[in-house]
Amino acid sequence: MFTFKQFTIRQGRTAMKVCTDACVLGAYADVTGADAREQVKRILDIGTGTGLLALMTAQRNQTAQIDAVEVDDAAFDQAQENVAAGPFAGRVHLWHGRIQDFEATEQYDRILTNPPFYTNHLRSPDSAVNRALHTDELPFPELIEAVRRLMKPDGQWWVLLPPYEAEKLNVLAKQAGLHACKRLLVRHNAQKPIFRVITGFSFEERSLSDETMTVYEAKKQNGFQENRSAETYTSEFRTLLGEFYLIF
Repeated sequence: MFTFKQFTIRQGRTAMKVCTDACVLGAYADVTGADAREQVKRILDIGTGTGLLALMTAQRNQTAQIDAVEVDDAAFDQAQENVAAGPFAGRVHLWHGRIQDFEATEQYDRILTNPPFYTNHLRSPDSAVNRALHTDELPFPELIEAVRRLMKPDGQWWVLLPPYEAEKLNVLAKQAGLHACKRLLVRHNAQKPIFRVITGFSFEERSLSDETMTVYEAKKQNGFQENRSAETYTSEFRTLLGEFYLIF
């Protein structure tokens, strides 16, 4: 169980647990509209898992209606439990099935996804883990096609991937008319390479804005203590996650 300031994520029945990079995506993606004239009313979370991104989005945008799609049976049940137990149940709606089969009454202002990305890695004996990590059931071209079908012409799609897969997706998305407009490059500490890339896509081609965020302060001689304190994290990470993490 992972307790945030306004909601709790129970995750005992799901393959993928709460992780730092998913929390960064939920706190960083533009779900409110950077332009004050823009109204973000409808948001879609593709592959919601435990419901983490949907609930973070509901906390940040207090008027939007959020739809969350999940194909895995156990994850869907867990997400239902987490949404029902939180303060945003009236605005987060869950749909059980493949995004390829999902039909919406209206297109979305924002789409978020933390997709499976492994292609040729060794399989786990746990089928739920394979579904969460491997692209077999949601290949990038099918994900892109779903986004093109479901996103408004002036909408944005935010996606989290490792660097190699992010570049691969970027090439495929551009071929399909979706252009990267903003990226956050995430690294564990200043001595480590980038391990995750959060990319915002839009149908409009514009200059790409890059930012880098470091999660942890540089190691001291004795290394980190096993239980990380608030001071272990960089000030930029504390600022970004300050509305969510109980430690801050």
